[in-house]
Order: sequence, then C-alpha cells, then structure tokens
Amino acid sequence: MPIPIAPIAETHLSYRSNWLRAAVLGANDGILSTSSLLLGVVGSGAGRTAVITAGTAGLVGGALSMAAGEYVSVSSQRDTENADVLLEQRELARDPAGELRELTEIYHDRGLNPELARQVADALTARDPLAAHVRDELGMADDRRARPLQAAGSSALAFASGAILPLLTAIIAPGSLRTPAIVIVTLIALAALGLTGARLGGANQARATVRVTAWGAIAMAVTYGIGALVGTAT
Repeated sequence: MPIPIAPIAETHLSYRSNWLRAAVLGANDGILSTSSLLLGVVGSGAGRTAVITAGTAGLVGGALSMAAGEYVSVSSQRDTENADVLLEQRELARDPAGELRELTEIYHDRGLNPELARQVADALTARDPLAAHVRDELGMADDRRARPLQAAGSSALAFASGAILPLLTAIIAPGSLRTPAIVIVTLIALAALGLTGARLGGANQARATVRVTAWGAIAMAVTYGIGALVGTAT
C-alpha cells in the first residue's frame, strides 16, 4: 500500500513586493542620504552644532519628501489601475457576450481545451465577472494593487528609522572620531538592511548585501570629498 505523501506548503513572497520595496528604499535612502549629508558637512570643517542641525533637517525633510513622493507615485499607479477597472466594467455592461468570449480565449491560451475553457469562464462569470476580468485579463491581484497611504507611511517611517542611526552617531561620537564612526555605523546598517530585505523577499542575501554596502561606501566617499573641497574653497 503506497504511503500517502503530505502536501508541501509553499510560501510565496511576491505579495510583499509593494510595502517591501517602499520600506527597503526608504530605509536605504534614510541611512545613506543622512550619513552622506553628515559626512559632507563634517568634511567641510563645520562644527558639531552645524553637523547636528544639518542631520536633523535631513531626517525630517527626507522622511516627508519620501512620503510625498511615494504617495504621488503610487497614487498615479492606482489611478491607472482604477481607470482600467472602470473600462472593463463598461465593456461588461456593453457587451457581456463578447467579454465572455474574451475570457474563454484567455483560458484557452493558457492551455485548457475549448470546452473546459468555456466552462471555467462561465463559472467565474456567474460568480463575479468583473473580478474574473480584473484578475485574469488585466493581471491585477488584489493583494498586489497599489496602496498609496501604505507606501507613503512605510517609506516615511523607514526613512526616519534609517536616518536616525547616523544622526545619533554624529551626536554621540567625539569630534575626532565622528567621521569613522559615521562610516562604520552606516556600512553596518546598510549591510543589515541588504541582508534583511533579501531575506524577506527571498533573494540572494550575499549579493544584496554586497550591492547595498558597496554603493553606500562609494556615495559616502564622494560626498565627503565634495564637502572637503567646498570647505577648502570657501
């Protein structure tokens, strides 16, 4: 007698794409832009007060900018999605038979025989025709629809959470150690962010960590160098 095999539970992670993208982008931008700003100001030879003031302004302004940018961007995406849904709704009201044939052709193109494709289209149309077309014709799964407020909130919070790390380092570290302390804390934070983002998204962790850290180091070096040049020139 064959031994029954228990089904393997599959955990797909793409449903996290909307908020994960906004959160990782916000945190990365918060860490890197604030540390680069701080290093640029430090490189110019400015004092502790100017460094902390610049970092605080960068944190607040950056978080609000990220929130506004994400809200506008994702709202535009949402508007486009809603326009497509309304168009589909009008087409269903104008030509339901034609829309049924269209749905049948979609399932047939995906590998079902014509009779089964029509049966599936009939069953899904009887249940909720608009939902069937939105999902299978437009490719819009409900858990992956654009959510402007969610994207804006997660971006602002992630930016502030990332930005606070180099800012606190600049506040705590003594003047002689401020630059190396900011660099070290930033690189550690970027590496942790790359690792966490890759783990949550199911991506290659080593590649993501190296990519985030390397580009962060380049950005900080360039910004510090420009700050030093400007400080010397002025």
